[in-house]
Amino acid sequence: MGNFKLLCTLHATNMDKKINNIKQLSGKVLLFGGVYSNLQALEALIAVAKREHISPENCICTGDIVGYCGQPEETVQLFKTWKAKSIVGNVEEQLASGSVDCGCDFTQGSRCDNFSKEWYPLAQSKLSKSSIAFIQTLPDYIKFQYANKYVCVVHGSYEYISEFVFKSTNWSLKQTSFDNSESDVIIAGHCGLPFLDEKNNQLWINPGVIGMPANDGLQTVWYAILDDSDGFSVKHYRLAYNHEKAIEIMLANGFPASYAKTLQTGLWDNMEILPEREKGECGKDIL
Repeated sequence: MGNFKLLCTLHATNMDKKINNIKQLSGKVLLFGGVYSNLQALEALIAVAKREHISPENCICTGDIVGYCGQPEETVQLFKTWKAKSIVGNVEEQLASGSVDCGCDFTQGSRCDNFSKEWYPLAQSKLSKSSIAFIQTLPDYIKFQYANKYVCVVHGSYEYISEFVFKSTNWSLKQTSFDNSESDVIIAGHCGLPFLDEKNNQLWINPGVIGMPANDGLQTVWYAILDDSDGFSVKHYRLAYNHEKAIEIMLANGFPASYAKTLQTGLWDNMEILPEREKGECGKDIL
């Protein structure tokens, strides 16, 4: 019942959401999500953008800049200095309003729910007023045209910021987001796993997250790049970063050791949010 009330509230206020309408983008566009306070991963991604000659204006985050890892303040400040674009994730939405939990929509009493009671207040306590003020400026959606397609960036789904949408999620749910956002392409985050799903000339892209591995047994993380040099194309890439340093800082700063272990093993502490299909892909190369 609690989740139902949350979703209804989000739906009722959808009309009040803030949209950053960029109008038009061209050239390569770097897509990523879930930085999760992983400063070392963000530094590695910025290096990719520079190497690929992708300007910050063409770098877009699907939200959750803050999260499980050990340097929330440093991560937000670097993101702010970089001047890439981002929408709010559920974590930013909660931080911006001063809420006492992360709003991840975990099952009450689950391991993820219990861990969120550790890392969220710790991250919240480490953020400066400057970082909170920056978070409060982030839009709920980004929209733009790219290679003759209408694109919308969301966090969970267009309707609900904390909705978990996976490749195996029924297309009818995705179709609702396409219809309501009036888009051909949706770029989404939140679920932590990279994937593409295409139907009816519409494409759902989850570029993956850079703050945590994708439960594939590898220490690398994921991002994607759009390319319009020959029409519309998208490709996922793995990102290596200094995960050992990230682990050291997480443990030193009191963040959950189980999440630090995930950076080392590439496997999630638990799979409670995953549908059966994605549970079956644990430890496998998912793309």
